[in-house]
Amino acid sequence: MGYTFWITNELNNSDSPESINLIRYRGRVQMATQRGRKAHTPSDVTPELGKTIQRLRKAYNMSLGDLSEQSGVAKSIISQIERNETNPTISTVFRLSQALDTTIEEVLKTGRSDAFVDHQTRAAIPLLESEDGLCRLAIAGPLNLVDHLQWYDFHAKPGGVLESEPHPPGTVEHLYVVSGQVEVTVDVDTRLAKAGEALRYHADKPHKLVNTGSAAAHATMVLVLRQPG
Repeated sequence: MGYTFWITNELNNSDSPESINLIRYRGRVQMATQRGRKAHTPSDVTPELGKTIQRLRKAYNMSLGDLSEQSGVAKSIISQIERNETNPTISTVFRLSQALDTTIEEVLKTGRSDAFVDHQTRAAIPLLESEDGLCRLAIAGPLNLVDHLQWYDFHAKPGGVLESEPHPPGTVEHLYVVSGQVEVTVDVDTRLAKAGEALRYHADKPHKLVNTGSAAAHATMVLVLRQPG
């Protein structure tokens, strides 16, 4: 029996009208952790902090209340941090980082050059894994573009199942199989894609990916969301 992941883009977070339910799933979140880094001072806190906290919270489908409960930081304080209306202590930033399964270094990271828009280290890439370990899904795309484009890296052991609810109307999912084979079912239609092959299908219908082969499967998925108007 496969574990089910839900990937949606519905705006139903009651704490903020702009919140995005990017990913809902049965399983656990795994993030690389780093220790032994230098201590930080309050001067390390940057204007990008609020946006970073908000993007990570949305990626894990956490409400302000959820993050408050897991971090021990008051919901009102988190809201002020996300709007850059307060300068939090390093202790507060550390607790939020732990609750978001990342490092304080990643949360406080700044200093982008003109040539590079962003550089996410391994520790900053959200990695989702089913409870039985059959499916792993990494959020490879930038979180600030989820209203328009979503990019995932998918790994499945034999028998692994990735099951999704319909995305917003007009969404098309682009699947490229890197290795192994993946059976894709959209509504009631099924098609098999093997290594080196690509499938494009309407993702505004219920759809499911299954590794029906005897070896591990690896694929990339890009969701293009059609915007109103």
